[in-house]
Amino acid sequence: MHSEFDILDQKLGQLVQLTQHLRAENLQLRQEIAAAVSQQRKSQDKAIEAAQRLEKLLAQLPEGTT
Repeated sequence: MHSEFDILDQKLGQLVQLTQHLRAENLQLRQEIAAAVSQQRKSQDKAIEAAQRLEKLLAQLPEGTT
């Protein structure tokens, strides 16, 4: 009976370690996702700005050259 409790205690300890590891990994992944989303937003903003500048330049061209 004592050895059964020892085995159960070991398994419970392993489960606790695995849970802690998965929580840490989950936190890291959430941070990576947040950074990727932020970078994507910056890239989208830059693309929009570039498109607006191009439209402005195109509007300044004389008629018939586009």
